[in-house]
Parts: sequence; C-alpha cells; structure tokens
Amino acid sequence: MITRRPQGALLAASLVLTGCGGGAAAVSERPPSSERPPAATTVQPAPTVSLDLAPQQLPGLGPKTWAQVPDDARQAVVVTGRGKDSSRSSVVLYERTDAGWEAGETWPAHNALRGWTGDHHAGDLRSPVGVFGLTDAGGRLGDPGTRLPYDHGSGFTATGTGFEGEPLAGSFDYVIAINYNRRPGTSPLDWTRPLGAGRGGGIWLHVDHGGPTHGCVSLAEEHMKELLRALDPARRPVVVMGDADSLAR
Repeated sequence: MITRRPQGALLAASLVLTGCGGGAAAVSERPPSSERPPAATTVQPAPTVSLDLAPQQLPGLGPKTWAQVPDDARQAVVVTGRGKDSSRSSVVLYERTDAGWEAGETWPAHNALRGWTGDHHAGDLRSPVGVFGLTDAGGRLGDPGTRLPYDHGSGFTATGTGFEGEPLAGSFDYVIAINYNRRPGTSPLDWTRPLGAGRGGGIWLHVDHGGPTHGCVSLAEEHMKELLRALDPARRPVVVMGDADSLAR
C-alpha cells in the first residue's frame, strides 16, 4: 500500500463539495404380475433451464456513454442522478466477470445542488457528466484498507455548513478523487488543472453531509469505506456519472 503525505493546502469547500412434506406410503395387496395390466408410460417434461447471466454491458448506458468506458475497466462505479436538475442520485459498484457485469448494492447519494452538466465550469453548482478514472484516495482519517494510493492528513479537514445548513465536518474523512480536470497519480489535494481553473476541479466521492454538494458525489461513511476497500487499481476502476437521461444516450 502506498501512503502519501498531503500535497498542498485544502481545496476550498466551495470548489470541492462540489443489498414438500411426505407421508408414509400405504401398503396394498397386489395381484400377481401375470394378472396385472401393463403399466402406463409417463413421459416427464424436460427440466427448464434458467440462464440468469450478468449483462455484458453496464445497465442504463446508451451507445455514446458505453463507448467512453475503457475496454480494460473491470470495476465501474455507476452514479445515476434522478434528473438533470436533481441533487439526488444512486450509486452501484459493478464488477466485471467472465459472465458479464455483476452489480453490488444500490446506495443513496447526493450530487451537486443544481444537478448535472456535460460542460462543467467552476461555480456552476452542477456535477460533471462523463466517465472518469479512479486512481487516488485520501482523507482526514487513516487508511481504511484500500488498495488505492491513500493520502492521510489534516489537509482534508472540512468546515462550515452546507446548502441546507448542515455541518460539513467529517465530509472529507474519506475521499476518492474523480479524474475530472486533475492529474492522475497525485493526492486528491493536488491543484493541477489540465483544462484550466475555469473548468473546475476537486470533484470527489466523499462522505455525505446530508445535503447537496458543489459538484462532488457523497455517500454514507459506511459505504465510502466499503467502496474504498473494494476498489482495486489492477482492475482499472472508473466512475460513470450523470443523470439517467444523459447516461442513456
């Protein structure tokens, strides 16, 4: 496990928050076999075979979205928003097997206050739609057992309140950086923005604080820890995120 020290200052909260009974047979007297009529032949129907195979393509994705999923991806975190302008979504971790994609539990989540966009910019209060790599993690609390590189430190301290007045404390106890406008292979705290600062950044999966985010996707702490323990860089994990209509294109 690679553990990195924090790099750079905490991303400002305004940019980051973004599961027959049977009785005894009766005994009867039977005539000799020579006096018995021939037994009727009963043909038993062939058993029905049910093939419950995992889908070969991630459910809910249209051709445009599916084409963005790398061929070598064997794990996919699918975030499906309730609507274009909704801050509510659901998250499912899919694992690719020889039989196809197998789904885990569905977890409730929050996304950005104003919903989703295919053209994310800093301050638009929408989460970016797309398919992005998941390569780096970190948090204020210690590594819960992830195989991703994990940056542990006080730089992940969150303060203030959210859009509904809820405290943000603990939101960054566990985070997974979403590779939107960032440099993969660095701490989630890295400020590098390859597309420029105007396109936003600091888009994470992080602990839910009970309300909408600035652009991130937030999950209950127990689900964040479960996700961190499940993700394996050798399986090339990605996140597929957006409102249901956008993902279906």
